[in-house]
Amino acid sequence: MPMLPGRHTAVTVDTTTTKLIAHARVTRPNPVDTVLSDGGNPPDTQEEHMRTASLRRLTVGTVAAGLVLTGCGTTAEGGSASGGGDEGAISGLRFLVPNSPGSGYDTTAREVATVLEEEELASSIEVFNLEGAGGTVGLQRLVNEEGNAEMLMQMGLGVVGAQFSNQSEATLDETTPVAKLIEEAEAIVVPGDSPYQTLDDLVAAWQADPGNTPVGGASNPGGPDHLTPMLLAEEVGVEPTAVNYVAYDGGGELLAGILGGDVAFAATGVGEVAESAASGDVRILAVTSEEPVEGVDAPTLTEEGVDLVFSNWRGIVAAPGITEDERQRFVDAVTEMHDSEAWQQVLEDQGWTDAFVTGDDFTEFLTEESDRVESVMSELGLV
Repeated sequence: MPMLPGRHTAVTVDTTTTKLIAHARVTRPNPVDTVLSDGGNPPDTQEEHMRTASLRRLTVGTVAAGLVLTGCGTTAEGGSASGGGDEGAISGLRFLVPNSPGSGYDTTAREVATVLEEEELASSIEVFNLEGAGGTVGLQRLVNEEGNAEMLMQMGLGVVGAQFSNQSEATLDETTPVAKLIEEAEAIVVPGDSPYQTLDDLVAAWQADPGNTPVGGASNPGGPDHLTPMLLAEEVGVEPTAVNYVAYDGGGELLAGILGGDVAFAATGVGEVAESAASGDVRILAVTSEEPVEGVDAPTLTEEGVDLVFSNWRGIVAAPGITEDERQRFVDAVTEMHDSEAWQQVLEDQGWTDAFVTGDDFTEFLTEESDRVESVMSELGLV
């Protein structure tokens, strides 16, 4: 993920990435091996350290130890994230990102970790990636960590859908909801040299031959990048079952697919492609928000005559079985982070819409969202 100027001093960090490829009923851009999980502990994994300046970095804290990122893929043991009491910063926290480095989840988690440390609300946070099956491999890992108050998971609408499309044994209603953070519009995007200059051009080609007009997204079925073209297809007269959807594991892989001409167009978060659009590598034909997105030269779908408004969202959940005090400590820390000037700057820099909801209100939202997504997928014949 390219660094944004002006907020932090760039540092290179070790980041742990684990890849687990689980069975999923999706079209992939390339063949992959599958590892079937029996629903218990995830299969053994290999974790590799990646030293890269392209990932969001965490700011070095003022403590003598600085920023500690371990290369461990196992649960942190011995002590609580509360640091043994109600005073002081949360320590020993591991932040699970259930998809690839450079993705929207990854960017959000690293921004959260950075601000939590800058505001001295937490120290020595480890952000790590555990990919697979649209986020449900990570979800299974979190559910297996029952009672572990040293782990959070970044998640959002994509994981809500993936739990249905992948028939996941682990579900979000088993987790402990902490907070909904942001919303983001989706973008309908084509390569910079695409013959489709307008949404009308694209729709005409799509209507004529949907099978040979593949659309890419960084979501499994039921995620935002998948639901966007499916709902768009309904609105413009393309049969959803005829849509040729290609799933990529994260925004970085999707962007490579767009630039490589592997898909005719894509649906993805505006933030994933805004910089590439500014450089001319891709062209955004429309955005799914009700109002135009500031800094993005593209009309809304409604301005183009398509009656569709849609937004993605991201939030944070904790492991099952933590105490109410442990949950409240997470809610309090994230609330203080949200109220900081540093987080407001992140929202502006990333073009995210503030959609902050915590605790029981977020629990209710998750339940309603799960019901809504399952209903939409059923109507589209996807579950």
